[in-house]
Amino acid sequence: MLIIFGGLPGSGKTTIARALAERLNAVHVRVDTIEQGIRASGIADDAGPAGYIVAYGIAGDNLTLGRTVIADSVNPLRITRSAWLSVAQAAGVMAAEVEVICSDKAEHRNRVETRLTDVEGLVKPTWQETSERAYDEWHDAILIDTALKTVEAALDELMSRLKLLAMR
Repeated sequence: MLIIFGGLPGSGKTTIARALAERLNAVHVRVDTIEQGIRASGIADDAGPAGYIVAYGIAGDNLTLGRTVIADSVNPLRITRSAWLSVAQAAGVMAAEVEVICSDKAEHRNRVETRLTDVEGLVKPTWQETSERAYDEWHDAILIDTALKTVEAALDELMSRLKLLAMR
């Protein structure tokens, strides 16, 4: 299965994606890490679509090996989400889309402004950049709101919803 995460920076998507990958013993493919690697290589200051394209390839390779893959990125545009769905289709596996939000704006802003980076050299976006980011509406995604939940509660909710989806 390919589980496609998305959400604005600071929403909690990487925290939930990592916890899910650990629980499922799945491959965690994080676009931030790939994009920062591209920038650090000196090839380009702006990774552009390259980070996503590399991530699609890594995910596809792991899916064809029978691994569950957790795709972790902002996924702000329909085109990136459609590309992830194409990766799953090409591998012949089921896909689930998960949008992570933080509905409490004050909490979301606090997270954006106080979190530390765990990817060497990665500069996190400011609250203004986050709140002004182009972000297409999601359709048919599992919605997880992290505002008033612990990581474990959000993960349990997601696991239940994924099981229901798999039963269809």
